[in-house]
Amino acid sequence: MQLILSEPFKSLWAGRDAFAEVERLQGQVYRELEARRTLRVEVAGRGYFVKIHRGIGWGEILKNLLTARAPVLGAAQEWRALRRLTEAGVPTMTPVAFGERGGNPARQHSFLITEELAPTVSLEDFCLDWPNRPPAPRLKRALIAEVARLTAGMHRAGVNHRDCYICHFLLHTDRPVEADSLRLSLIDLHRAQTRARTPRRWRDKDLAALYFSALDIGLTRRDKLRFLRGYFRQPLRQILREEARLLARLEAQAGRLLARFQRKAAEGNPL
Repeated sequence: MQLILSEPFKSLWAGRDAFAEVERLQGQVYRELEARRTLRVEVAGRGYFVKIHRGIGWGEILKNLLTARAPVLGAAQEWRALRRLTEAGVPTMTPVAFGERGGNPARQHSFLITEELAPTVSLEDFCLDWPNRPPAPRLKRALIAEVARLTAGMHRAGVNHRDCYICHFLLHTDRPVEADSLRLSLIDLHRAQTRARTPRRWRDKDLAALYFSALDIGLTRRDKLRFLRGYFRQPLRQILREEARLLARLEAQAGRLLARFQRKAAEGNPL
């Protein structure tokens, strides 16, 4: 068993079963599945996000493995990713409680509680009207540079996201959003994988997902080249020469993601 509690939960649950107490928390439910629950709660006047994992069962584990997908077994994946990103200086969520018990991966009970990032807006929502109302050029360049910095920092830290869409970059709005002072944070890492080094295959999958999610916000070819230069931190000519296969693959993988999204949407189950 693992149990790490910071305030206010360290005092609130002192002498109690934290795994029972986390199940009693009440708040706004964002996701409710048989094996996973996500909700927002308020404790001592502050907001927190709670993710509870109850074990997905051997059937679901085998189904994931047979389709070459790594199953999400519990909260530990996100806990490890958050710690690694924090160590690497990549802005992300701040965990205040983590618990895991049970040796059977199919029945493991775990949870993760993080401080709420507020006030914020997702980059997807912030950019929604860009095709009709383009942002100031300096602001757009600054946002592209910051997304490139966070994504590169994540991959250099040995973390790949597996859901690397612009909706998972939160823009802080506690002060006016300006090119010289904007802040982004990376969120929703429950599927993330953490290694000593990010494999190229998983790096490219993240980049393809990010490219796909930004297809409709009016980015120009020059904007995309700015991202590549910020991500790779190399001269553009060198990037285009050394990463030619990647650039071709990004277009192909983004196309496959778009086809998958359209299929899921037609089935009533969008990504």
